[in-house]
Amino acid sequence: MLAPKQKIDPVDCLLRNAELRDQLDPLFDESIDVVDVGRMSTPHENDFLESMLAWERAPMLPIGQWFDPPLVLPEPDRLEADEISRLLTQTVETLFTKNVVLDFTDHLSDRQLYTLVARDILPAFEKKLDRQGTYLHWDCANLGEDAEAWLRYYASPEERDMWQEETGEDLPPASEAPFVRKLPKAPM
Repeated sequence: MLAPKQKIDPVDCLLRNAELRDQLDPLFDESIDVVDVGRMSTPHENDFLESMLAWERAPMLPIGQWFDPPLVLPEPDRLEADEISRLLTQTVETLFTKNVVLDFTDHLSDRQLYTLVARDILPAFEKKLDRQGTYLHWDCANLGEDAEAWLRYYASPEERDMWQEETGEDLPPASEAPFVRKLPKAPM
């Protein structure tokens, strides 16, 4: 990730650019065409190319295996409510250490969110990017392509109107989420 206000030698920057393009050449596809050198500075282009290279080289693993030892949770049905809340807090903090962020969770009870993490998130195969400033955002409201939770609890009035115009479907009533919690946040 590009460091803010870092003094960059233009020659070193161009050499790095050539090195990155050489490394990406065997992996070439149409995504490299989105780099418009006329509109992007060389340092920003290098940052983009580094992110592409990191993506290409990243292993695809279940999220639970990103940890040593692997992160495995007890079955939710075997836990009392206070155990669920404690383990959920620890797990969310642990996930954040690997830049995994849970978004749109306030409509789920602790037990529902814990179950989602244990059964859906931890076993999910995702690219494990070890790149500063890169986060995996897990959208907990759009499960199964059902937009109702997002529309009901999180969408702005403008987003709700746009969705209704695009789909022609009725909107659920806007409501306050019942389980407001403070979880770690990260930029999109």
